[in-house]
Amino acid sequence: MTETEILSIFKKTEALLTGHFLLTSGRHSDRYFQCAKVLQYPEHAEKLCKMIANNFKGAEIDTVIAPAIGGLVVGQEVARQLNKRFIFAEREDKKLSLRRGFSLDENEKVLVCEDVVTTGGSVFEVIDIVKSKKAEVVGVGFIVDRSNGKVNFKYPQFSTLKMEVVSYLPDECPLCKEDIELVKPGSRKVK
Repeated sequence: MTETEILSIFKKTEALLTGHFLLTSGRHSDRYFQCAKVLQYPEHAEKLCKMIANNFKGAEIDTVIAPAIGGLVVGQEVARQLNKRFIFAEREDKKLSLRRGFSLDENEKVLVCEDVVTTGGSVFEVIDIVKSKKAEVVGVGFIVDRSNGKVNFKYPQFSTLKMEVVSYLPDECPLCKEDIELVKPGSRKVK
């Protein structure tokens, strides 16, 4: 699929929102990618994740890992297509960790998956978890790169859609200055 076709799916499923949004990073933006609205349709999830799976098909991968909650569907579908184990990290006391008996072995080859990357905070946290277990990150795959390639995870990385989406620090946000209502549509609570 081309980026134009992917963007069309986001618009058709009303997953590309416009307004005044509080991002997980704490920054503000006039556009928000609600990947869950695209991923609720298995045919879209399968096609988008196939692009990620195909990109990493030649890599040696034992396990796919994703941060909860946004990366769950992406990670599960990529793992299914690669026929690999899937685990996820979830927040406990505001920090991502492996729970539910999930573990990684030393030298295990791990692909990190996510839905949307703005600053890469959750992905960097997952990478730190993988490294702390002495496992090996082989790459990072995600659907939307809001940074248009500016976020570099220092591992092979692939996104299905790259877009420069402007975001602002709260005290520099022109939308705040215009008194436009701030909305937090994502899964993580941010103050």
